[in-house]
Amino acid sequence: MLSQIKAFNRWDVSGIKVDDPGLKLYITLEPRIVPKTGARYAKNRFHKSKIFIVERLINKLMIPGHKGKKHFKTSAHTTGKANKAFSIVENVFGIIEKQTKENPINVFVKALENAAQREEIITIEYGGARYPKAVECAPQRRIDTTLRHMTQGAYQKSFNSKKSIENCLAEEIINAYRLNAASNAIAKKLEVERQADASR
Repeated sequence: MLSQIKAFNRWDVSGIKVDDPGLKLYITLEPRIVPKTGARYAKNRFHKSKIFIVERLINKLMIPGHKGKKHFKTSAHTTGKANKAFSIVENVFGIIEKQTKENPINVFVKALENAAQREEIITIEYGGARYPKAVECAPQRRIDTTLRHMTQGAYQKSFNSKKSIENCLAEEIINAYRLNAASNAIAKKLEVERQADASR
C-alpha cells in the first residue's frame, strides 16, 4: 500500500536508496501525500529521524535559525505557517524536476548525503589554554546541520534579491547534488572538514 503513495501525490520514492551507511537509519523515505505530523514526535528527540525526510526540510524552513546572528536575513520568510513552507517545498521540487529531469526527492536525498559533514570542531580547555580538536559528527546531527545550512544559504541568497526563495532553495539543492561549492551546505562542509584536518 505504501508503495502506491506518492510524495505530494506526484513523486514516487520507492526506488530511492540511501548509499551512505551512516545515514541509512536517519533518512526516512516513507512517503506522505501531506508530510505533516504536527510534531507528534516531540516527546522523544530521536524520533524525528523516523519522520519523512521532506517533512524535516519543511520544519527547518519554518525554523532556520540565524546565520552569523543576522536574523533578519534568514527569518524573513518564517511566517509560522506550515502551509506556506509546504507550498515552498512543493514548488522547489517542481523546479528541480524541470531543471534536472530527475526525481526531485532522489536529488534532495543525494544532496543531503553529499553535504553531510563527517567531522566537526570542538574546543578543549587545558591548563588555561584553548585548542581545537576534531571529533566525529553524529549521524542525526549530520542531517540537522546540513538541512540548516541549506535553508540558511537559500534564505541568505533570496534576501534583498529578485530571486524567490523557491529558486534559491532549488539552486542550493541542485548545487549540493552536483557537489558544487556554490552550495552553502557544501562550502560549510569543506570548510569544517578542512579545519578538522588541520587540528588533528
